[in-house]
Amino acid sequence: MENINIIATLFGTLITLLLSIVAYFIKQLHTDFKSMEKDLIEVKTMALIIKTEFKSGNDLLNQKVEYIEKRVHNLEMLCIHEHQKENN
Repeated sequence: MENINIIATLFGTLITLLLSIVAYFIKQLHTDFKSMEKDLIEVKTMALIIKTEFKSGNDLLNQKVEYIEKRVHNLEMLCIHEHQKENN
């Protein structure tokens, strides 16, 4: 009977120790997931900032191209009118 109590105590201690180790690793895993969640939020924010910067840069570039196209068109028209005046 005494051996059974000793074996039960050893198994209880072993199970408690193993559960403590499992709980420790689960706690570490939870901490890692929290850290990863923060990093993911930071990455999303940075991606949004970069996307916004590229969009604004693209819009500005398109405005400049449109302005240059208008100037070229005006210069072409001016040259055509000048050429027509010389021919008449």
